[in-house]
Amino acid sequence: MGKKITDKVTWVGKIDWELVFFHGHELSTHRGSSYNAYLIRDKKVALIDTAWKPYDKEFVDNLKKEIDLKQIDYIVMDHNEIDHSGALPALMAEIPDTPVYCTKKGEAILRGMYHQDWNFVNVKTGDVLDLGETQLHFIEAPMLHWPDTMFSYLTGEDILFSTDAFGQHFASEELFDDTCDLDAALREAMKYYANIVMTYNPMVTRKLKEVLALNLPLKMICPSHGIIWRKDPGRILKLYADWAADYQENQITVIYDTMWNSTRHMAEAIVKGIEEADPSVVVKVCNCAKTDKSDIVTEVMKSKAIVVGSPTINYGVSYYTAGILELIHGCKFKKKKAAAFGSYGWSGEAAKEITESLQKSGFTMVNDGLRMMWNPDEEHLAQCDQFGRDFAAAVKE
Repeated sequence: MGKKITDKVTWVGKIDWELVFFHGHELSTHRGSSYNAYLIRDKKVALIDTAWKPYDKEFVDNLKKEIDLKQIDYIVMDHNEIDHSGALPALMAEIPDTPVYCTKKGEAILRGMYHQDWNFVNVKTGDVLDLGETQLHFIEAPMLHWPDTMFSYLTGEDILFSTDAFGQHFASEELFDDTCDLDAALREAMKYYANIVMTYNPMVTRKLKEVLALNLPLKMICPSHGIIWRKDPGRILKLYADWAADYQENQITVIYDTMWNSTRHMAEAIVKGIEEADPSVVVKVCNCAKTDKSDIVTEVMKSKAIVVGSPTINYGVSYYTAGILELIHGCKFKKKKAAAFGSYGWSGEAAKEITESLQKSGFTMVNDGLRMMWNPDEEHLAQCDQFGRDFAAAVKE
């Protein structure tokens, strides 16, 4: 059943406690998620978004318990990725003539995915949908994080429906920031940003400036995933501004894979050197074959520098190292330093390949990397320790 947000607005979404991965298996969702849809009852009735396809029948059945579907005057699709629009075909089968408000690119996406000739109404920034005592103002937000995305602002209630922006994959029966485990929600918000939004930092910065320049009264931000920002909606706006501005903390993350523990021994000695050279820095260590890849990307976002290591396998890097490097490349990080290392038996290309990959990803390389043959002995471990010390000093400059 729905949950009241205000006298006019009701949450009618789906909490997904069982979600483990999102975007196929690209993003881990340790805390589940929610697909937030919102019903606005004024003189006219508008539904904002739906739910993911596996829950389409459940969504429509629950919506029927909340309202006679024929009373819905408008469906507003702020974003048309399948986790938002998946229940739309089942809903439109019940009310086929209801107009669907979306951007022009949103219509193209819906047509491309569902091949239906629904009653589309294209809207753009500045367009207004009059509901009676309140109005929905549309604000295009392309590439936050799809080209079709828009925000909807409800006057009178002072609510910004922000679709994926400001959201988190976070399942909670408590809908609001002042009733949930806020620290956990904020951690998931950062993870969501790092893995989904980070690559679009310039668009985030521009859109934040545009929205703030409108001086809209803002009582709530209602995203499409996770909790609603009610107590302090400005908090998540400030965090997004910080995260979009080449964010970093006083942290160095060491990422490695290992075959027979030689690269692991190198990593541990490098970490020791970093910590001895700069006790103030937070050092996170991630075995990329065992640590969740989405969590690693989040740690990279927090870091001012990273060190990446791999054994040489088949004249290149390990499978897991290659995957992390590809994810890092897609995030388009800026103003971060890096170095590479690795063990090898006879050819030793891994450190060089890691260096080249990180350079292409926008990292400033501190050195040419460190290579060691076979399992490091005490002398070689001392060299790794010094490598860590030198890296920490270079990062501190």
